[in-house]
Parts: sequence; structure tokens; C-alpha cells
Amino acid sequence: MRIDDRDISRAHRPYIIAEIAQAHEGSLGNAMAFIDAAKESGADAVKFQTHIAAEESTPQEPWRVAFSRQDASRYDYWKRMEFTLEQWGILKAHCDKRGISFLSSPFSLTACDWLERLGMPAWKVASGEINNDELLERILATGQPVILSTGLAAHDEALATTRRVQANGNSVALLHCTTRYPTPPEEEGLNLLSDYLQALPDIPVGLSDHSGTPHPAVIASYLGASIIEVHLALHKGMFGPDISSSLTPSGLRALVDGTTIAWQMRQNPVDKGRQLGGLGKERSIFGRSLFTTVPIPKGTRITDAMLGYKKPGGGLPYAERDALIGRTAVRDMPVHHMLGTDDVR
Repeated sequence: MRIDDRDISRAHRPYIIAEIAQAHEGSLGNAMAFIDAAKESGADAVKFQTHIAAEESTPQEPWRVAFSRQDASRYDYWKRMEFTLEQWGILKAHCDKRGISFLSSPFSLTACDWLERLGMPAWKVASGEINNDELLERILATGQPVILSTGLAAHDEALATTRRVQANGNSVALLHCTTRYPTPPEEEGLNLLSDYLQALPDIPVGLSDHSGTPHPAVIASYLGASIIEVHLALHKGMFGPDISSSLTPSGLRALVDGTTIAWQMRQNPVDKGRQLGGLGKERSIFGRSLFTTVPIPKGTRITDAMLGYKKPGGGLPYAERDALIGRTAVRDMPVHHMLGTDDVR
């Protein structure tokens, strides 16, 4: 898969998506500030959600969590979160200026039309929309890359949708996701990530994480994740339903650094024998050798009390101790003399 100028696969460092979602609270200025923070924290892409209330919802839509006191209904909340097509264009242009990819999950056919007009480079299908055939068919018709999230999909459903996208000719990636905000460690389910990696060896598999920490992403990157998506908050005191599941800019920077290190570790398995072969000096410094503990005149019969096993290494190992005892010194040896086989007969 390729998004803008970034190749995405297990051979490349993880592609990091900073999920902004609705944290901008309907403010274009806030949304632009989020783009700046994501870029400065090292993310490869930002991802919004393009909601158009009249196109995707009704006033009867229930709250998942009734978090907003200023919106009488979920529908009113979507209305307050809306940007116009022109405003989305401003955000896309700001991403282009900052050198970070612009992504947004559509939640209606009109949202797809808008995002396609803006030249969005890839599509992210939200967890709740993975079984929305109407939306998926519209996205597949673009021929562009598709990233699927599995939060509300069963294992078989996720694999079937992935293969459907492949069969249509679109490049595809699949993200393991747990729809729990925030996600506790015991529900991360990185075993499922491993299952997807095994079942889909030829496509990017990744993690959409809601833990609010960088740790699952770092572990996932070592396991083989090619894409990491996490929510971003400018600070933990912000208002919104996703803040407890989000990383601050410093947390996102730690995630970017950590996932890169984990990927480098995975890409470079160590051959211990070859590694030790390059550590000759270190092994000598930290090793030990057989030394004299007292001056030994020539002709002296070597006893156990005359021998010590001390640093540095490079001389006879401890296993040679018994072979020295009872032998005769062929030369005068001072205290702290590193013994060799030619010192005795």
C-alpha cells in the first residue's frame, strides 16, 4: 500500500495516523492546531471524521454516551461538528502545506463525494461502517487504498470484507481495534492482531488503539503492525468523548519513537554467535583468567592456593585450573601474572 509518498508494509517503519475525530469541537482553528500538533509529534497522517447530520442520521439516533450538555441530541451534536466542503478544503490545504497526509472517515455518500473532490489519498472505514455495503461500494469505486477497522466486526466478517476489497482491486489494510474507551490492557487482544498477521501475510495489518498510552502500539509494532492509529488530544483536560482514550502530543512523540525502535528490532534479528564475534574486546574486559596470587619462583610446584580467577579475560579459563595444579613453573612469575600453558611443564 502507498499513501501519498509513503510505502506501507512490514518492510517499512509503522505508518502513524493521529486520529482527531471530533476533538476539534466544531472549530476550524482547533482542527488546524491539531494538524500542527500531529505533524510536530511525528505522525504521518491526521484523520478526521466527516459527519453531515442530515445525510447520515436522524433526531432519533441515541447517544452512545450522553457526554454533551450543550447538544439536546446526538443529531444536534453532529450538526455542531460539521464543516462545510470549503472548510474541509482549508484543512486539506493546511495538511498539504505542513507535509502531513489528510484522511477523514466518511459517514455518508455525500461525505464520500466531498472527500473525493478534495483528492484524499486513501479511505479509512470506521469500525461501525465496515458492514455498510452502500458506503463501501462507493469507496471501492474510487479505486483508492482502503484501511478497514475491525472494532465492531467479527473475525470472519473482517477477513471477508478485506478479501472483498482485494477482489475489487483496491489495495487494503486491516486494523485490529477494540471498541472500548479507554481500552484496558486485558482487553487489548493483541493475540487477534497476531491472528490477522498470520491470515493476511501479504497486506498491511495494524492496530487502532484506544488505550490512551503508547505501550500497545510499541508492542504491536514489534509483532509486525504496519499501521498504528491513535487518538490525539492537545491536553488531557479537553472536553470530548475520546479524551481519556487519547495521547497528548508528547505521548504521540513517544509512540512514534517507540514504534520505530520496535520495528528496527524486528527487522534486525540477532545472530548471537556473530554478535559475540564482534565483541572480542568487551568479552576480554568483562571476562576472567587464571592469575598467580603470589610470586612463584622457577621450579615451584603449582598448588591451588597459588591460583586466582580474576579480570581481565583473554588468558586461561577456569576449566584449565586443575590442569595447572601439580605442574612445575618453568620461569619466575610475579604476583598477578596471567598464566599461560607455556608457563609450566
